[in-house]
Amino acid sequence: MTKDKILVINPGSTSTKIAVYAGEQQLWQENIEHSATELTPFKVIYDQLPMRLALVRNILQQRGLAVEELQAVAARGGLLPPLAAGAYEVNPHMLDILENHAVNQHASNLAAGIAYAIAQPLGIKAYVYDPVTVDEMIDLVRITGLKEIKRHGQGHNLNMRAAALRYCADNQVDYHEVNLIVAHLGGGITLSLHAQGRIIDMVSDDEGPFSPERAGALPNYKLLKEVYAGGAEFSEVMKKLQRRGGLMSHFGTSDVRAVQQMAVEGDQQAALVLDAMALSVAQSAARLAVDVNGAVDAIILTGGIAQSNTFVQNIIERIAFIAPVTIIPGENEMQALAAGVGRVLRGEELARVYGS
Repeated sequence: MTKDKILVINPGSTSTKIAVYAGEQQLWQENIEHSATELTPFKVIYDQLPMRLALVRNILQQRGLAVEELQAVAARGGLLPPLAAGAYEVNPHMLDILENHAVNQHASNLAAGIAYAIAQPLGIKAYVYDPVTVDEMIDLVRITGLKEIKRHGQGHNLNMRAAALRYCADNQVDYHEVNLIVAHLGGGITLSLHAQGRIIDMVSDDEGPFSPERAGALPNYKLLKEVYAGGAEFSEVMKKLQRRGGLMSHFGTSDVRAVQQMAVEGDQQAALVLDAMALSVAQSAARLAVDVNGAVDAIILTGGIAQSNTFVQNIIERIAFIAPVTIIPGENEMQALAAGVGRVLRGEELARVYGS
Protein backbone atom coordinates (compact mmCIF):
# COMPACT_ATOMS: atom_id res chain seq x y z
CA MET A 1 0.00 0.00 0.00
CA THR A 2 1.24 3.51 -0.75
CA LYS A 3 2.67 5.40 2.18
CA ASP A 4 0.26 8.23 2.83
CA LYS A 5 -0.06 8.64 6.59
CA ILE A 6 1.60 10.78 9.27
CA LEU A 7 1.80 9.61 12.87
CA VAL A 8 1.63 12.50 15.36
CA ILE A 9 2.98 12.24 18.91
CA ASN A 10 2.35 14.84 21.63
CA PRO A 11 3.33 13.93 25.22
CA GLY A 12 1.99 15.98 28.12
CA SER A 13 2.69 15.84 31.84
CA THR A 14 0.02 13.20 32.54
CA SER A 15 -0.87 11.89 29.08
CA THR A 16 0.48 11.05 25.65
CA LYS A 17 -1.65 11.99 22.66
CA ILE A 18 -1.15 10.13 19.40
CA ALA A 19 -3.01 10.46 16.12
CA VAL A 20 -2.78 9.38 12.52
CA TYR A 21 -3.45 11.81 9.69
CA ALA A 22 -3.93 11.30 5.97
CA GLY A 23 -2.85 14.66 4.68
CA GLU A 24 -4.52 17.09 7.11
CA GLN A 25 -7.47 14.77 7.80
CA GLN A 26 -7.33 13.07 11.18
CA LEU A 27 -8.15 9.38 10.88
CA TRP A 28 -8.08 8.69 14.62
CA GLN A 29 -6.66 9.95 17.91
CA GLU A 30 -5.93 8.29 21.24
CA ASN A 31 -5.14 9.89 24.58
CA ILE A 32 -3.03 7.63 26.81
CA GLU A 33 -3.43 8.66 30.46
CA HIS A 34 -0.54 8.30 32.93
CA SER A 35 -1.40 8.08 36.61
CA ALA A 36 0.75 9.61 39.36
CA THR A 37 1.50 6.08 40.58
CA GLU A 38 2.74 5.15 37.13
CA LEU A 39 5.03 8.18 36.87
CA THR A 40 6.36 8.35 40.43
CA PRO A 41 9.22 5.80 39.99
CA PHE A 42 10.91 7.95 37.33
CA LYS A 43 13.46 10.39 38.79
CA VAL A 44 13.61 12.58 35.66
CA ILE A 45 11.16 12.96 32.82
CA TYR A 46 13.40 11.47 30.13
CA ASP A 47 13.48 8.17 32.05
CA GLN A 48 9.81 7.77 31.06
CA LEU A 49 10.69 7.31 27.39
CA PRO A 50 10.75 3.46 27.23
CA MET A 51 7.46 3.25 29.15
CA ARG A 52 5.67 5.78 26.96
CA LEU A 53 7.14 4.30 23.77
CA ALA A 54 5.82 0.84 24.72
CA LEU A 55 2.35 2.26 25.35
CA VAL A 56 2.36 4.07 21.99
CA ARG A 57 3.41 0.91 20.16
CA ASN A 58 0.66 -0.99 21.97
CA ILE A 59 -1.99 1.49 20.77
CA LEU A 60 -0.68 1.28 17.20
CA GLN A 61 -1.01 -2.49 17.37
CA GLN A 62 -4.51 -2.29 18.85
CA ARG A 63 -5.54 0.12 16.12
CA GLY A 64 -4.24 -2.26 13.50
CA LEU A 65 -2.04 0.38 11.92
CA ALA A 66 0.18 -1.03 9.20
CA VAL A 67 3.29 0.99 10.05
CA GLU A 68 4.64 0.51 6.54
CA GLU A 69 1.90 2.94 5.45
CA LEU A 70 3.53 5.76 7.41
CA GLN A 71 5.32 8.44 5.46
CA ALA A 72 6.67 10.34 8.46
CA VAL A 73 6.33 10.81 12.22
CA ALA A 74 5.61 14.28 13.59
CA ALA A 75 6.60 15.05 17.18
CA ARG A 76 5.88 17.99 19.41
CA GLY A 77 9.07 20.01 19.79
CA GLY A 78 10.65 19.80 23.23
CA LEU A 79 12.52 22.51 25.10
CA LEU A 80 15.50 22.71 22.79
CA PRO A 81 17.86 25.70 22.91
CA PRO A 82 16.50 28.70 20.93
CA LEU A 83 15.97 28.02 17.23
CA ALA A 84 14.16 29.37 14.17
CA ALA A 85 10.61 28.39 13.29
CA GLY A 86 9.80 25.47 11.04
CA ALA A 87 10.57 21.75 10.76
CA TYR A 88 13.64 19.92 12.03
CA GLU A 89 14.66 16.34 11.33
CA VAL A 90 15.09 14.39 14.53
CA ASN A 91 18.62 13.00 14.85
CA PRO A 92 20.87 11.61 17.62
CA HIS A 93 22.26 15.08 18.34
CA MET A 94 18.77 16.44 19.01
CA LEU A 95 17.98 13.47 21.26
CA ASP A 96 21.16 14.04 23.26
CA ILE A 97 20.23 17.71 23.76
CA LEU A 98 16.72 16.83 24.90
CA GLU A 99 17.97 14.18 27.31
CA ASN A 100 20.98 15.97 28.78
CA HIS A 101 20.87 19.68 27.92
CA ALA A 102 17.23 20.71 27.52
CA VAL A 103 16.28 24.26 28.48
CA ASN A 104 13.89 22.84 31.08
CA GLN A 105 12.24 19.59 32.12
CA HIS A 106 8.98 18.99 30.27
CA ALA A 107 7.15 15.95 28.92
CA SER A 108 7.40 17.33 25.38
CA ASN A 109 11.12 16.49 25.53
CA LEU A 110 10.08 12.84 25.10
CA ALA A 111 8.26 13.30 21.79
CA ALA A 112 11.29 13.30 19.51
CA GLY A 113 12.71 10.16 21.14
CA ILE A 114 9.45 8.26 20.75
CA ALA A 115 9.08 9.43 17.15
CA TYR A 116 12.68 8.52 16.24
CA ALA A 117 12.37 5.03 17.73
CA ILE A 118 9.31 4.37 15.58
CA ALA A 119 10.56 6.05 12.39
CA GLN A 120 14.13 4.77 12.16
CA PRO A 121 13.35 1.03 11.66
CA LEU A 122 10.86 2.00 8.95
CA GLY A 123 13.43 4.02 7.00
CA ILE A 124 11.31 7.19 7.30
CA LYS A 125 12.03 10.49 9.03
CA ALA A 126 10.78 11.92 12.29
CA TYR A 127 10.35 15.68 12.62
CA VAL A 128 9.63 18.28 15.26
CA TYR A 129 7.85 21.45 14.24
CA ASP A 130 7.72 24.94 15.80
CA PRO A 131 8.89 24.06 19.33
CA VAL A 132 8.05 26.22 22.34
CA THR A 133 11.58 27.65 22.22
CA VAL A 134 11.34 29.15 18.72
CA ASP A 135 13.13 32.49 19.05
CA GLU A 136 13.42 34.81 16.04
CA MET A 137 13.18 38.06 17.99
CA ILE A 138 15.16 41.02 16.67
CA ASP A 139 17.91 42.46 18.86
CA LEU A 140 16.06 45.72 19.44
CA VAL A 141 13.28 44.08 21.46
CA ARG A 142 15.60 41.95 23.59
CA ILE A 143 17.06 44.87 25.54
CA THR A 144 15.80 45.41 29.11
CA GLY A 145 16.66 47.82 31.90
CA LEU A 146 19.13 45.35 33.40
CA LYS A 147 22.20 44.64 31.28
CA GLU A 148 22.42 41.03 32.44
CA ILE A 149 18.79 40.21 31.57
CA LYS A 150 17.59 39.99 27.97
CA ARG A 151 14.13 39.09 26.71
CA HIS A 152 13.76 35.84 24.81
CA GLY A 153 11.10 34.18 22.70
CA GLN A 154 9.15 31.36 24.32
CA GLY A 155 5.46 30.75 23.84
CA HIS A 156 2.71 28.75 22.15
CA ASN A 157 4.53 28.89 18.82
CA LEU A 158 3.05 25.73 17.32
CA ASN A 159 -0.55 26.88 17.55
CA MET A 160 0.14 30.59 16.94
CA ARG A 161 2.16 30.04 13.77
CA ALA A 162 -0.35 27.45 12.53
CA ALA A 163 -3.12 30.02 13.01
CA ALA A 164 -1.09 32.64 11.15
CA LEU A 165 -0.46 30.27 8.24
CA ARG A 166 -4.11 29.23 8.14
CA TYR A 167 -5.19 32.88 8.05
CA CYS A 168 -2.85 33.48 5.11
CA ALA A 169 -4.13 30.42 3.24
CA ASP A 170 -7.77 31.35 3.85
CA ASN A 171 -7.19 34.92 2.67
CA GLN A 172 -4.79 34.04 -0.16
CA VAL A 173 -1.98 36.22 1.14
CA ASP A 174 1.72 35.42 1.44
CA TYR A 175 2.87 34.85 5.04
CA HIS A 176 6.15 36.53 4.10
CA GLU A 177 4.42 39.73 2.96
CA VAL A 178 2.13 40.54 5.90
CA ASN A 179 2.35 41.62 9.53
CA LEU A 180 0.18 39.59 11.90
CA ILE A 181 -0.36 39.63 15.66
CA VAL A 182 -1.45 36.28 17.08
CA ALA A 183 -2.73 35.75 20.63
CA HIS A 184 -2.95 32.25 22.09
CA LEU A 185 -5.64 32.23 24.79
CA GLY A 186 -5.33 29.18 26.99
CA GLY A 187 -4.21 28.11 30.45
CA GLY A 188 -1.28 30.36 29.64
CA ILE A 189 -1.59 33.36 27.33
CA THR A 190 1.16 34.42 24.94
CA LEU A 191 1.22 36.70 21.89
CA SER A 192 3.52 36.91 18.89
CA LEU A 193 4.23 39.38 16.10
CA HIS A 194 4.78 37.75 12.70
CA ALA A 195 6.41 40.34 10.44
CA GLN A 196 7.21 39.39 6.85
CA GLY A 197 7.52 35.70 7.71
CA ARG A 198 9.46 36.03 10.98
CA ILE A 199 8.33 36.11 14.62
CA ILE A 200 10.21 39.29 15.47
CA ASP A 201 8.68 39.85 18.91
CA MET A 202 6.63 38.00 21.48
CA VAL A 203 4.90 38.58 24.80
CA SER A 204 5.58 35.52 26.92
CA ASP A 205 3.44 34.32 29.80
CA ASP A 206 5.74 35.87 32.42
CA GLU A 207 5.72 39.40 31.03
CA GLY A 208 2.24 39.95 29.66
CA PRO A 209 -1.39 39.00 30.32
CA PHE A 210 -2.41 37.02 33.35
CA SER A 211 -4.41 33.93 32.46
CA PRO A 212 -6.37 31.08 34.04
CA GLU A 213 -3.15 29.74 35.63
CA ARG A 214 -0.36 32.29 35.10
CA ALA A 215 0.24 35.44 37.12
CA GLY A 216 1.60 37.29 34.08
CA ALA A 217 3.44 40.59 34.43
CA LEU A 218 3.64 41.90 38.02
CA PRO A 219 5.04 45.04 39.70
CA ASN A 220 8.67 44.01 40.26
CA TYR A 221 9.20 45.76 43.58
CA LYS A 222 6.06 44.35 45.19
CA LEU A 223 6.83 40.86 43.89
CA LEU A 224 10.37 40.91 45.28
CA LYS A 225 9.15 42.21 48.62
CA GLU A 226 6.62 39.40 48.94
CA VAL A 227 9.14 36.73 47.91
CA TYR A 228 11.80 37.87 50.38
CA ALA A 229 9.33 38.51 53.18
CA GLY A 230 7.92 35.02 52.86
CA GLY A 231 11.27 33.28 52.52
CA ALA A 232 9.85 30.96 49.88
CA GLU A 233 11.93 28.52 47.85
CA PHE A 234 12.37 29.23 44.13
CA SER A 235 10.30 26.20 43.14
CA GLU A 236 7.40 27.33 45.32
CA VAL A 237 7.45 30.84 43.87
CA MET A 238 7.45 29.40 40.35
CA LYS A 239 4.45 27.21 41.15
CA LYS A 240 2.61 30.25 42.44
CA LEU A 241 3.41 32.23 39.30
CA GLN A 242 2.85 29.43 36.76
CA ARG A 243 0.12 27.22 38.20
CA ARG A 244 -1.56 29.18 40.99
CA GLY A 245 -1.72 32.62 39.43
CA GLY A 246 -4.39 34.37 37.39
CA LEU A 247 -7.93 33.10 37.85
CA MET A 248 -6.63 30.33 40.10
CA SER A 249 -5.25 32.93 42.50
CA HIS A 250 -8.45 34.98 42.52
CA PHE A 251 -11.07 32.22 42.57
CA GLY A 252 -9.39 28.87 43.23
CA THR A 253 -10.23 27.61 39.74
CA SER A 254 -8.65 27.89 36.31
CA ASP A 255 -11.96 27.12 34.56
CA VAL A 256 -12.88 30.27 32.62
CA ARG A 257 -16.44 29.02 32.16
CA ALA A 258 -16.91 28.69 35.91
CA VAL A 259 -15.72 32.25 36.52
CA GLN A 260 -17.91 33.52 33.67
CA GLN A 261 -20.90 31.82 35.28
CA MET A 262 -20.06 33.53 38.56
CA ALA A 263 -20.12 36.86 36.71
CA VAL A 264 -23.45 36.05 35.05
CA GLU A 265 -24.90 35.29 38.48
CA GLY A 266 -23.93 38.73 39.71
CA ASP A 267 -20.45 38.28 41.17
CA GLN A 268 -18.98 41.72 40.44
CA GLN A 269 -15.43 40.68 41.36
CA ALA A 270 -15.54 37.83 38.84
CA ALA A 271 -16.74 40.23 36.14
CA LEU A 272 -14.02 42.73 37.02
CA VAL A 273 -11.20 40.16 36.92
CA LEU A 274 -12.37 38.75 33.58
CA ASP A 275 -12.50 42.27 32.14
CA ALA A 276 -8.99 42.90 33.47
CA MET A 277 -7.70 39.69 31.87
CA ALA A 278 -9.21 40.68 28.51
CA LEU A 279 -7.73 44.18 28.88
CA SER A 280 -4.27 42.70 29.56
CA VAL A 281 -4.49 40.74 26.28
CA ALA A 282 -5.50 43.88 24.38
CA GLN A 283 -2.68 45.88 25.96
CA SER A 284 -0.13 43.26 24.86
CA ALA A 285 -1.48 43.28 21.29
CA ALA A 286 -1.11 47.07 21.21
CA ARG A 287 2.41 46.73 22.59
CA LEU A 288 3.41 44.48 19.67
CA ALA A 289 1.74 46.75 17.09
CA VAL A 290 4.19 49.58 17.75
CA ASP A 291 7.11 47.37 16.67
CA VAL A 292 5.90 47.80 13.08
CA ASN A 293 4.63 51.36 13.56
CA GLY A 294 1.04 50.13 13.60
CA ALA A 295 1.27 48.51 10.16
CA VAL A 296 -0.62 45.39 11.22
CA ASP A 297 -2.63 43.54 8.57
CA ALA A 298 -4.63 41.38 10.98
CA ILE A 299 -4.91 40.21 14.57
CA ILE A 300 -5.71 36.55 15.20
CA LEU A 301 -7.19 35.17 18.43
CA THR A 302 -6.69 31.44 18.92
CA GLY A 303 -6.53 28.87 21.73
CA GLY A 304 -9.20 27.29 23.89
CA ILE A 305 -10.54 30.51 25.41
CA ALA A 306 -11.06 31.89 21.90
CA GLN A 307 -14.19 29.73 21.92
CA SER A 308 -15.69 32.09 24.50
CA ASN A 309 -17.60 34.70 22.52
CA THR A 310 -18.00 36.99 25.54
CA PHE A 311 -14.28 37.07 26.36
CA VAL A 312 -13.25 37.43 22.71
CA GLN A 313 -15.66 40.30 22.08
CA ASN A 314 -14.26 42.11 25.10
CA ILE A 315 -10.81 41.96 23.50
CA ILE A 316 -12.01 42.86 20.01
CA GLU A 317 -13.70 46.04 21.23
CA ARG A 318 -10.33 47.25 22.46
CA ILE A 319 -8.07 46.25 19.54
CA ALA A 320 -10.25 46.55 16.41
CA PHE A 321 -8.81 50.04 15.84
CA ILE A 322 -5.39 48.44 15.22
CA ALA A 323 -6.40 45.92 12.53
CA PRO A 324 -9.21 43.53 11.57
CA VAL A 325 -9.58 40.65 14.04
CA THR A 326 -10.00 36.99 13.04
CA ILE A 327 -10.98 34.18 15.42
CA ILE A 328 -9.41 30.73 14.92
CA PRO A 329 -10.48 28.91 18.11
CA GLY A 330 -8.94 25.83 19.68
CA GLU A 331 -5.41 24.69 20.44
CA ASN A 332 -5.08 22.47 17.35
CA GLU A 333 -1.60 21.15 18.24
CA MET A 334 -2.04 17.74 16.64
CA GLN A 335 -3.38 19.20 13.40
CA ALA A 336 -0.63 21.83 13.36
CA LEU A 337 2.05 19.16 13.64
CA ALA A 338 0.50 17.10 10.85
CA ALA A 339 0.07 20.16 8.64
CA GLY A 340 3.65 21.32 9.15
CA VAL A 341 5.19 17.94 8.36
CA GLY A 342 2.76 17.56 5.46
CA ARG A 343 4.14 20.74 3.92
CA VAL A 344 7.64 19.29 4.23
CA LEU A 345 6.60 16.04 2.54
CA ARG A 346 4.96 17.97 -0.31
CA GLY A 347 8.08 20.07 -0.83
CA GLU A 348 6.40 23.31 0.26
CA GLU A 349 8.85 23.73 3.16
CA LEU A 350 12.41 22.61 3.67
CA ALA A 351 13.18 20.81 6.92
CA ARG A 352 16.43 21.65 8.67
CA VAL A 353 18.78 18.98 9.95
CA TYR A 354 19.17 19.77 13.64
CA GLY A 355 22.66 20.91 14.62
CA SER A 356 23.95 21.33 11.07
